[in-house]
Amino acid sequence: MWLLFPLWCFDLRLTIMAFSVTACVHRLFRIHMLSLLSDLVDWVVVDNKNKIPSLIYDMHSRNKLPIIVGGTNYYIESLLWRVLIGTAENNEPKDGGDGTLNRKLELEKLGGAELHKRLMKVDPKMAAMLHPNDKRKIARSLQIHEETGLPHSHWLEEQKGLEGSDELGGPLRYPDPCIFWLHTDKDALLDTRLDARVDEMLSAGLIEELRDFHVRFNQQKVQDGSQDYQHGIFQSIGFKEFHDYLTAPESSTQHEKDMLRDKGIEALKIATRRYARKQNKWVRNRFLKRPGHNVPAVYGLNVTDLSKWEETVLNPALQILDSLSKGEEPAVAPIRVQREERGNKRTHHTCDLCDKVIIGDMNWTAHLNSKKHHFHVRKKRKLDSACERSQDPGPAAPPASAAETVESLSKDACAAAASQEASQEDSRTAHKNVPVTF
Repeated sequence: MWLLFPLWCFDLRLTIMAFSVTACVHRLFRIHMLSLLSDLVDWVVVDNKNKIPSLIYDMHSRNKLPIIVGGTNYYIESLLWRVLIGTAENNEPKDGGDGTLNRKLELEKLGGAELHKRLMKVDPKMAAMLHPNDKRKIARSLQIHEETGLPHSHWLEEQKGLEGSDELGGPLRYPDPCIFWLHTDKDALLDTRLDARVDEMLSAGLIEELRDFHVRFNQQKVQDGSQDYQHGIFQSIGFKEFHDYLTAPESSTQHEKDMLRDKGIEALKIATRRYARKQNKWVRNRFLKRPGHNVPAVYGLNVTDLSKWEETVLNPALQILDSLSKGEEPAVAPIRVQREERGNKRTHHTCDLCDKVIIGDMNWTAHLNSKKHHFHVRKKRKLDSACERSQDPGPAAPPASAAETVESLSKDACAAAASQEASQEDSRTAHKNVPVTF
């Protein structure tokens, strides 16, 4: 067996934080993409997608079975499906190398409104599909335009035209891939195991490891005000959660430092549990419910009872692999779910009542059902009702002084309602949507 770790390519000085591979695993398997880069290099999904396929093809040519392990499902997905942008088979970047990364960072420093304005000029289709606050995606689209000379939307249109493509990406890169999903249906049990994992990391010396790394590579960045915890190893779960503890003033008492340390530990446990749920949600939405037929089989392996590991995990996995290698149907059936009808994920919606831009039909539906939206709907109804009442003369005129008061209140009510309506363009309805299709 040959293991590939698509996100564990750093020359890890943070081996405890990254829960790195044990010596036992190193002895049993040949491992690629581990300790490949400096911790300070910003390794992104495009780098991952460009580097690993050549390793996989090489293994296939020697009849070896590559197993993709670790990293995020986002990185694994980029290997399973062909994506045109950033691959060696497309136009090469015009400046390449570190200049490409520096340009991306330079763009991300700009405000979202300015970035969106620039994208609207060169790629209005893509601008309509991205929220003005989504700086990283907008910067990426601008970068693609600069590097290739063509709009990002052009590449997406070309990708969608390939046989086997769907709304989420291009065709499968490899024939008959197999996905094993180790899962438990008991969230409480998963939380307990994840908390225990953090406790193990602490016992192994996590705090000392973080403190050493901070002094060598992070302290100066914090002092210079250049640390954003958004790139490279610094964005990983386990480091930024201890920022307050690691940067505590020397004058802090031991009690204050202990409180900051405990705060970091709790933040780490919460982030770990949240990330596990996010990963499971990704499997369900991006693998199990993915539209179309060009989707790998996903086999569920239940890890609820670890005492039955061989019975419920190891043996079924080996049987599935053996059957697939022989071109036979495995005795264990893959997970099958009813694929839901998906709305357009790129549709641009504007809610004038809430003064918000919403991208995607599902997000739009969720917004319409939200408490905040309902609050603004009720508020507008009250203003409209007050304005209507103020225009009703009633059966009898009140005394002069009272009439003046009523008139003043009426004007205020109507003015409030008019102000609410004036903020909307006459040509727009209360909720408008601009569909974007490819």
